[in-house]
Amino acid sequence: MKTVIIGIAGGTGSGKSTFTNRLREAFPDDVAVLYHDNYYRAQDDISFEERKRVNYDHPDAFETELLLKQLLELKEGRSIECPVYDYTLHTRSAQVTVVEPRKVILLEGILVLADENLRNLLDIKIYVEADADERILRRVIRDVKERGRDIEGVAEQYLTTVKPMHYLYVEPTRALADIVINSGKNRVAFELVKNQIREILESD
Repeated sequence: MKTVIIGIAGGTGSGKSTFTNRLREAFPDDVAVLYHDNYYRAQDDISFEERKRVNYDHPDAFETELLLKQLLELKEGRSIECPVYDYTLHTRSAQVTVVEPRKVILLEGILVLADENLRNLLDIKIYVEADADERILRRVIRDVKERGRDIEGVAEQYLTTVKPMHYLYVEPTRALADIVINSGKNRVAFELVKNQIREILESD
């Protein structure tokens, strides 16, 4: 089975998760989905206060080497045990998620186009962009509602790491994408990518 890997990148709050989830809902049994965020390195060896100060928007925060290994295993037709990250504790949880090989794999994350080895595995590279004001507002809402953060902490993290890392590592990958989408809810772009996936699934 030939596996096609679609990378979906973009800044925090850009709409890449929305776009990814729409595709997953369109093909619930036919695509596998991996989130780069689940490959944040375990922080069990440092205190909770130290974990809060880690720069989670730097490439070194991710165990990308494990992601690469597991992507290759999926391409070879083997299931994987994907790590699960606990945002409330700022470390990897004890749980894993079993992901079965599929003909199409969606890989989503802010830096999936930044690592050359990872980028070379991608057959289709998508970058989702949004206005900076929209992105920070979406991040505040998400982190407070879903990840147990307070507004002050979100604002501090955004100004000290998220914003500078975006301009240093995330935004430059826009030029490496095959497709640039101006919203995760862009109907035309969604239909184009959905039709491409359908063609892949229907091919021999």
